[in-house]
Amino acid sequence: MFDSQSTASRTSGGVERRSADRFPIEREVRYRILSKRSNGEAEEGVGTTVNISSNGVLFTTDQNLLPGKRLELSISWPAELDNRCQLKLVAKGRVARLEQGRAAVEIQQYEFRTAGRKTGPAPTDQTKRANA
Repeated sequence: MFDSQSTASRTSGGVERRSADRFPIEREVRYRILSKRSNGEAEEGVGTTVNISSNGVLFTTDQNLLPGKRLELSISWPAELDNRCQLKLVAKGRVARLEQGRAAVEIQQYEFRTAGRKTGPAPTDQTKRANA
C-alpha cells in the first residue's frame, strides 16, 4: 500500500503508485509503539481504520506518530472462526506518514489471532432439558 518502489499503473485520471488494492474497511484498531526503551511504559492508542491493503493500513489517531516508528496494530476483524470465535489481525510495521490525524503504516509482518468466543446468554435449565 505504501511501497514507493512499486510499479505505477494507470487509473482513470492519473497514475496509481500503490501495488496493492485498498479496501475501505472501518474497524477499531489498537496500537502500541514498539520501542527499545525499557522504561516500563508502553505508548498505546486507539483509532479506526480508514482503509487496508496487503501492504499497509491507514487509520485515525490523535497521537503524533513519527514516520519510521515501529508499531504493533491489533485490528478487530469482521470474520469469525467457525461462526463462534472472533478474530483480530495483528500486524507490525513502520509509520510511513502522518497527516491530518491519520497514520499510514507499512505492514512488515502480520498474523490472525483469535480474540475470544462470542458471548451469548447462558443456557437456562429449561434450555438444557429441551436439548437433552
